[in-house]
This record gives sequence, structure tokens and C-alpha cells, in this order.
Amino acid sequence: MSKIPAYRKVYTMLKQNIRDQVYPVGSLLPTEAELEKKFGVSRTTVRKAVSMLVADGYLQAKQGKGTEVLDVSTTQRLNGISSVTETLKEKGYKVTTQGMWIQKVPAPEPVAAALNIPVGEVVYQLQRVQCADGTPIALMTNYLRVNLIPGFEQHLNAFVGLYSFLEKQYKIVFRDAVETLTAVAADFTESQILHVEVGSPLLCSKRVTRNESGPVEYSIIKLVADKYEYSFYLQGRH
Repeated sequence: MSKIPAYRKVYTMLKQNIRDQVYPVGSLLPTEAELEKKFGVSRTTVRKAVSMLVADGYLQAKQGKGTEVLDVSTTQRLNGISSVTETLKEKGYKVTTQGMWIQKVPAPEPVAAALNIPVGEVVYQLQRVQCADGTPIALMTNYLRVNLIPGFEQHLNAFVGLYSFLEKQYKIVFRDAVETLTAVAADFTESQILHVEVGSPLLCSKRVTRNESGPVEYSIIKLVADKYEYSFYLQGRH
């Protein structure tokens, strides 16, 4: 059996400490010297463990202050195809769907362009309100190719996570996705559903998800900006 590296042990223990609120959100992590003493490891080991937690979105280096503990419960990394629902579940939240509706609609121009189909072709429209621990956090609208998921309307309220359901029920294998993020202000309807003030900032995600044959799904998701964030992992330069 291979030996677990020291930095991985420190990483795991620090992550658990953060989840257990030994180091609460907004607080500063102990200094490197203090962590060296606490875990009985070298400065290099501490730095590597902390850098991994920074990359995972648990910590953020604040110049002149130290290393701040972040609210990672709703951080989504973008180096893989993951959904909001999956991200929330991974961070320990109980995810529920407050409301769901599935219907067939003619594809408007933006949806048709995203799915590479003619304008007016019938697609499935899925609308949901996702909650984390009972609190509404996202308004989701997904458009899906009808020919790929026959009988989809029969599954109303039968799932919480769309991607995992499509993989299991329809054997869809997602290959890649293109996502655009913008900031928008909550209108009256959105403010009422998400329990925020009118004009509050929302993150708006527009994503096209594809399999080997082409576009499968186009989504428009609006999230409460102060309760959810995306983390990008960037490596090297082309």
C-alpha cells in the first residue's frame, strides 16, 4: 500500500477543519509557522497543502492580511462538466427542487442557434427552482433536443440533477461544454422566487453541452451572486 504524502494529509485535515468550522468562513488561517508546529511538518509541506486548498476554492490569499477562509459550499470549478446541483451536493448541501415544469416549445432563434437546429423546431423546455438546504439559489431553464430524450415529459419531478438523470436514463455521454458568464440584475419575478431585492446581482450562466454528435442541451441559469461562485483552474500558456 502506498504511503500518503504529508502534504495530502495536511490538506485533508485542513479541509475537514474548514468544513467543521474550526476555521469559520471569513476568518484567517493560522500562519505557516503555526501550521508547521500544529502538524509537525515542513514549511514546504504546509505551502503545498494550502495552495491545493486555494486551487479548490477553500482559501484565498489576501495581500497584507493572510489567508482567508472562503464559503466553498457553493463553489463550482470549471475544469470539468459539472452542474450546479452536483456542486451543491458535493459541498454537503441538501439539494431540492422547489418547482419543475417540462413542456415542448418551438425553439426561438437563440436556442436554435445554440442547439444547431432550425428556428421553430420543437425542443423540450425544462424549468426548475433549485434550493440548497431549503433556500432558493438558482432559477434554471434547460432546452433539450427532443430526438435524444423521447418521452422526457413523463419524468416530471422524477429527478433533481439533470445531467446524472440523462446519463442514467438516456445513456447520454457528455463530451464538452461551452459556458458564458455574465452579471444581471434581478427583476421583480426573480427577486420574489430567489428571495432577494429587486436589482440584486445575479450570476447568469449560459451553457451549451455536447455529446459526440453535437449539442444536447442549452441552459440559462441565474444564481444568487453572493451565495454561489465559480472557480477557474488555469494551467500554462499556449
